[in-house]
Amino acid sequence: MNSSMRIGVYGLGRFGSFWARELVKHGFTVVGYGRSAKQAPEGVVLGTEDEVLTCDVLFFCVSISAFAQVLQNTASRIGPSTLVMDTCSVKLYPAKKMRELLPSCVRTIATHPMFGPDSGKDGVAGLPMVLCPVNCPKKDFQFWVDEFKNWKLQVIEMTCDQHDREAAWSQGITHFIGRTLSELNLQDTKLATTGYRTLMSIVEQTCNDPLQLFYDLQRYNPYARQMRMGLKGSLDTVMQVLKEQEKIV
Repeated sequence: MNSSMRIGVYGLGRFGSFWARELVKHGFTVVGYGRSAKQAPEGVVLGTEDEVLTCDVLFFCVSISAFAQVLQNTASRIGPSTLVMDTCSVKLYPAKKMRELLPSCVRTIATHPMFGPDSGKDGVAGLPMVLCPVNCPKKDFQFWVDEFKNWKLQVIEMTCDQHDREAAWSQGITHFIGRTLSELNLQDTKLATTGYRTLMSIVEQTCNDPLQLFYDLQRYNPYARQMRMGLKGSLDTVMQVLKEQEKIV
């Protein structure tokens, strides 16, 4: 029974609170900790930092840029039998930090739930969940693959490098375009086409996330710069084609 396994959620911000509630929905006993949290989400026990760090399984739900410092501050207090998972939107960086800062006896899995409070508000079934083994026996890794499949999630097993390569050109470019379009201060109009409304929804979706996430996606994914340069090159090509066309008129 899942209820016999105590799950710790470190970080009760917008995503951490959402993730803690999902774990409760699926039968786990969940203990949450947030530095400024006054109360836990419904069904979640508000615990101390040390209580969360010694749970059977520990999910870190903190920003990418804060992850290393949080890990450094807590590593010596994490239970030796605790399984640790991050939930960052990049994978090479947190995996590297878990290898560097945690004792070799601590089992680790890098995860990326590719959804959140907005996309998962009506349920998480069918949404993608990436799992990357870092320092974990196969049976423990398989337990969580099977568990998330039972949630009806679309479980994707891949390496951290493959994740970051693909995410730079999917999530990274989406957030980059969304934030760029937001600078134009686009407004609704009676002339809005389906395509325009799609663009507006991208702006809304990406800008509803913390601005720090946008910065972190661009800074900590080693393939993000290549994506941005490719996007800039494509824009320059289109602008040059239009410039040549203007000479014909």
